[in-house]
Amino acid sequence: MKLVPDPPDLDAWREKLFNIDEVITLSEEQFQTYFPHIDNVYSHRSTQRYKRKPFVSHYWDCRLKGRPPGTPKSEDPNKKKRKRTARQRDLCDVKIKITEYFPGFGVVPSSPPEFISGNGADSFPPTSELLPGVNTLFSHPNGDEQDGSGRRASQPFGVLTPNPTLPAGHPGANGERYFTIQRVNGNGANGKSDGVGGGHRHTLEESDRVKKNSVQRHLLKGIKEKKKPVSVSMSVQDPTQQKTYHTKATGLAATTAINHAKENDLKLYGSCFCPFVQRVWIALERKGIPYQYIEVDPYQKPQSLLEVNPRGLVPALRHGNWGCYESTVLLEYLEDLNIGTPLLPPGDPQLRAHCRIWTDHINRHIVPTFYRVLQEQDQEKQISNAQELRDSLNTLVTAAHVHGPFFLGSDISFVDIQAAPWIVRLSRVLKPYRGWPDPEAGSRWAAWVNALETNEHVRATTSTDELYLDSYERYARM
Repeated sequence: MKLVPDPPDLDAWREKLFNIDEVITLSEEQFQTYFPHIDNVYSHRSTQRYKRKPFVSHYWDCRLKGRPPGTPKSEDPNKKKRKRTARQRDLCDVKIKITEYFPGFGVVPSSPPEFISGNGADSFPPTSELLPGVNTLFSHPNGDEQDGSGRRASQPFGVLTPNPTLPAGHPGANGERYFTIQRVNGNGANGKSDGVGGGHRHTLEESDRVKKNSVQRHLLKGIKEKKKPVSVSMSVQDPTQQKTYHTKATGLAATTAINHAKENDLKLYGSCFCPFVQRVWIALERKGIPYQYIEVDPYQKPQSLLEVNPRGLVPALRHGNWGCYESTVLLEYLEDLNIGTPLLPPGDPQLRAHCRIWTDHINRHIVPTFYRVLQEQDQEKQISNAQELRDSLNTLVTAAHVHGPFFLGSDISFVDIQAAPWIVRLSRVLKPYRGWPDPEAGSRWAAWVNALETNEHVRATTSTDELYLDSYERYARM
């Protein structure tokens, strides 16, 4: 199965293969290109092979149907119990059938095909090469098969009863392999009563949050296997379990760190992957206050940091002989210095209070829910947590300036900086690990996300995507 990361019209094809209302016919090229982008929606159930028919049928359930555990729960009190969480059952009834037609179907041969002689094994590639999740090989039994009337069909296909000729322009008209996909739930397909008719009882986005498709998993694996130029090994409790973490910023953030490495009376202690640090870092850049950036290894805390914060947590500021920590407190401190561009609207105490109220909303609802989405391993709870995060973000958007693109209008300010580190991590962390969807084009939310992503101060403090992917893996796979 080849994997094409960004084929043409991908979104339209994914919607088409999700909402299967009629039989869809695909060439082998189309199937191999687009089905890996939607295979996360379905879970392979069974395969039906035929002795003398030139096709094979694969049956798939919607992954949100749920299945019973494969191993019965043991009642033996002395047996070590495996930690497992059963997926909720019967969330969706959709079943599909993928029929794979082998080369030569639809072409009437003038003489018996060469692959009839012998076992013909070389004429058929393994099914697993074409259908991800189907790990069996297509075999060609030599025994006879009964037809629908109970009589033995002793002749190979294409000899006594030729295959129907396909019309010009059909993907298999010239003898090529092709596929058909159809929804079969509710119509008694495969000799069974296959549940309730109709389409999925959930959105494509919900399927994407439950599982990544084959292309996403392949790309993620490739990124993880790349050599990490700025990483060290660490041991957490068990010295045999080696993990990696980054100790230096990358990309534009690395350039900003270098530009602020010189000694300064105002020092910011930070770690490259920490969103709370990025809050203070963006504020310093926006206000144009001279400062020194000191990158801290979170597992080898310098004494100078411990003097500011005895717990050794970042961000922390030292200003002369005085020090403080906690990101929201530090943003208020920088604002009280009355240096550079104000982040809170000057001379308007009510609007300043409005900004502080929504900062509290970010800290109470958006930040903790972000981590619940990332750390939760149970798929149903992931969906529930993701909905809670969307609701919290929608509430924040509703409170923002109607046109924006930022919270108070055309310029980035206090509330934007409070939320920005988590908003930029939606696409860099939650999207690859939890299938978080991109903003809807043309929406107020999309305008805000784009404004933050392209803001010079946010970009100057953001590392490369690989750094966040590596740094948050231990949270996503707890």
